[in-house]
Amino acid sequence: MGIVTVETFRPEIAAAISAYDKYVICIHKTPDEFGESLVSLIAKAIKAYEGRGPELRHGIALDTHVTVILSQSDGSSPLCGIYFNLHSPYQKSLPAKSARSKTEPIRGSQSKSEG
Repeated sequence: MGIVTVETFRPEIAAAISAYDKYVICIHKTPDEFGESLVSLIAKAIKAYEGRGPELRHGIALDTHVTVILSQSDGSSPLCGIYFNLHSPYQKSLPAKSARSKTEPIRGSQSKSEG
């Protein structure tokens, strides 16, 4: 395997920035800020990929909006997946379900005593 750098994934970065600019509405990052964040995440994923254990095949880095996964491949460099973690700021948090214990009589186990 050759040396893997952020430059190795320039085509993937360009495609992700283009998709972000066209399709993703995000009030937290401009496309330029997204690009900088993406480069940083890819650098972190490369570090995780290079430091992974012998049985592991991936290096992963993520923030609130993007997940980067580098996966081992048969080629000279790993495959790069860039995923948008989409969510709605308008989605309400769901309340935690409370566990209520409910007692029900068990049929057939009640003794009937008739005198």
